[in-house]
Amino acid sequence: MNNVPLSNLSQAQRETLEKLLPIVLVFGLAWLAARGVKKLAWSLFGLYWAFHWAHPWRLFH
Repeated sequence: MNNVPLSNLSQAQRETLEKLLPIVLVFGLAWLAARGVKKLAWSLFGLYWAFHWAHPWRLFH
């Protein structure tokens, strides 16, 4: 695939790119953020059950 510099794009192509690029970037960032939140939630869930099962607070009594 050839990279086309912006100067070689037609006016219609530039307008479409200027209209859609921010939307694509926002969806991409939202997807990455959602993925991070999902991984964080599962990690916290796993840690909760690991500590719940191990009863670490009973080790220090």
